[in-house]
Amino acid sequence: MSTSVLDMSVSLDGYVADSDDFLGGEDGERLHKWSEAEKDSGRLYEVAAGFRDEWTAAGAVLAGRRTAELMDHWGGDHGGLPIFVPSHRPPGPAARWGYPLVTYVLDGIESAMAQAKAAAGGKDVQVRGAYTAQRALEAGVLDEVQIHQIPVLLGRGRRLFDVLTKEIELEIVRVIDTPEATHIRYRVRR
Repeated sequence: MSTSVLDMSVSLDGYVADSDDFLGGEDGERLHKWSEAEKDSGRLYEVAAGFRDEWTAAGAVLAGRRTAELMDHWGGDHGGLPIFVPSHRPPGPAARWGYPLVTYVLDGIESAMAQAKAAAGGKDVQVRGAYTAQRALEAGVLDEVQIHQIPVLLGRGRRLFDVLTKEIELEIVRVIDTPEATHIRYRVRR
């Protein structure tokens, strides 16, 4: 059975992007530098490689519209994976005609997640986008949350869990600590 997993890098103060949608810091990629560890960095590389293996082993992606559009729908596929985008309006021209692996789902996040899980064929569904993650949590269709907590305080921007309508209980599944990030995986309690 497929597991839906939000996988996000986040600053210590809870931000996933600055107000201009850059991913932290002046170069815009501060929150993801940990994943680019070189082979000669030993354990850092092994940890980063393990997470890259998890991402590529997924079967589908569920991404918020804003995230998908900012990333230009990852050029039409996310590493060969189909992309499902819950939205309240039809897709733009590129997503409609140019990207056959991108599916806009107009009848709710529950339907989008069900379609993504069916397409994943028992593999994980990677969830992308803070707003979409919040809606998936509220709808009860997000199974796990994996946070890569970066030791930086951004002080501004877009928070990962800015607005939740109810309290969500989580259970810690795994913690991996490195100098570049603390990686925490949680299971959503139902």
